[in-house]
Amino acid sequence: MATTIREVGKGANGPIEPFSVRIPTAIAMTGLSRSRIYELIACGEIEIAKDRRSTLIIVASLREAVRRRVVDRNL
Repeated sequence: MATTIREVGKGANGPIEPFSVRIPTAIAMTGLSRSRIYELIACGEIEIAKDRRSTLIIVASLREAVRRRVVDRNL
C-alpha cells in the first residue's frame, strides 16, 4: 500500500497543508530511506513531535533539510 499525503481540508485559499507527517509519509515525500530519516532526526536536522508512541515529523523542517541538500549545477 502506497503512502500518500492526505488532504487535510480546504481553506479559503485552497488545500490546507499538513503541519506534521508520520515517518512513512516523510519517506514518500522525500525519497529518503527510513534509516536516513532517523539519522537526520538523531542529529537534530529534522524536528519531531511525539504523541505517545507516534513520531510526527514537522513538515517545515523536513522541507528545509531537503532544500539544504539541493545541488547547484551551475558551478
